[in-house]
Amino acid sequence: MIRLGLTNRSIAVAVASRRSLVNVFRRCYSSPTDLAEKYKAKLEQRAKELGLNDVDELKTKLKDDIAKAKKAFNAVDPLTELEEYEKKLAAERKDSKVIKVRSPIDAKAPQSPYKRLESYVDVDKIRDLPAKEVELIWKARFQNIERSLHAVLTDLQFSEIYANAFKHPSFILPLPKEGEGYEMHFVQWSFIGPSTTHCMLTTVAEYKLHKEYAKPHTTLMFHQELTDKGIVLMNGSCEVESSLSMDEAQLLVLNVQRFYGAQMLKGSPEKKLALLKSFTVGDESFNIDDLVKEATTFE
Repeated sequence: MIRLGLTNRSIAVAVASRRSLVNVFRRCYSSPTDLAEKYKAKLEQRAKELGLNDVDELKTKLKDDIAKAKKAFNAVDPLTELEEYEKKLAAERKDSKVIKVRSPIDAKAPQSPYKRLESYVDVDKIRDLPAKEVELIWKARFQNIERSLHAVLTDLQFSEIYANAFKHPSFILPLPKEGEGYEMHFVQWSFIGPSTTHCMLTTVAEYKLHKEYAKPHTTLMFHQELTDKGIVLMNGSCEVESSLSMDEAQLLVLNVQRFYGAQMLKGSPEKKLALLKSFTVGDESFNIDDLVKEATTFE
């Protein structure tokens, strides 16, 4: 069993490709000729309403208004707006998730888009230490950080979790709420680097509302730089603004381990693994009652 202690949020934001957006703009912004043809009947009707003979007279009468409208329309460059929007998104991602290199900081040096093990400890210094000492250092690193989570896994534990996460990158887990039944939470795995894996949890209600933009309330980061020592270090946090207590966050994390690392636990893992597979393939036989039973029964 993973030993959890009492921490950094990372969220992957999916944005439509530039080419797709440009195609959308091209479809939406028709040429003046196309618009004139499309609305020819309406223009003729408008000309009659104004007592004019045809559309040409209407154009002459409304020449000044048309010129103003064209000027205003041409002032809007959809591609420029798209570029500004992309820059805004990039700035938001930089502020919210890009982690700067620890001091000394070289302003010209490239920055890592996510936190790695070196963001927390001096990897070169701890690499030669016994695994037990590394575990103590890791625990001390987070013990005074509010709403933090941390653990040390064996490489065998993590390899089982990683294999199942790769096959089943999303899942749902129930969280008991006193007097309210169960609240469902969505689990998402992200393999963001050769030595870094993220597991993000958010409420199903939040995910339904915002999809891939849903903000996780709890994020776990698994660092695989020390697998040659037989260990994988995990840290994460439960957001301060989240309504979850730390006990609830820890229960969810425990069930992430129980379902994704089922084969490393005592008892029969078949039911938990079957639920993972059933959810992944969208099997209509996926049963919430079975899920609740497996998530709340500790062998």
